[in-house]
Amino acid sequence: MTYGPVNTWINSLPIEIQLPKEQNEVNSLFAERHRQIAGVVNLKENAQYEDRELLTGQQWFTTGNNQTKRYTYRRCFEFGAIAAGATLNIAHGLVGIALYTRIYGTCITNVPDNRPIPYVSVAATNQQIEMNVTAANIVIINGAAAPPITSGIAVVEYIKT
Repeated sequence: MTYGPVNTWINSLPIEIQLPKEQNEVNSLFAERHRQIAGVVNLKENAQYEDRELLTGQQWFTTGNNQTKRYTYRRCFEFGAIAAGATLNIAHGLVGIALYTRIYGTCITNVPDNRPIPYVSVAATNQQIEMNVTAANIVIINGAAAPPITSGIAVVEYIKT
């Protein structure tokens, strides 16, 4: 029994297979099984986070052509201190970007505590941490009343043109 849409493709394999008696059918089954394994493995998301460009394993649709998939890349950037009310520009050196799929990060403040980026405070909007990406930089803005940031990591995931 399944609860997903009828056209949902699940990237998992059956645990067992029945081997046929004829050798040519066994060869055919092994070839098909290898194609299935390669397809499933290749669709698993890559959990590497590096300071260089890597394929994530994510595949995104192409509007108007579901047969053409677009691949996502990831790059991470470590950064240092950002004072309260200050802006940090991190030159990313990325070119040929069609669109960003995710822009996120984390930081350590001098409170000390760990915060997600972007950070939103419902109690004090001047303690928020903003993050955006321009053509040349990852821009992190620490709120005017926010604690100073001591260090952090920015992550961008994107599709190339």
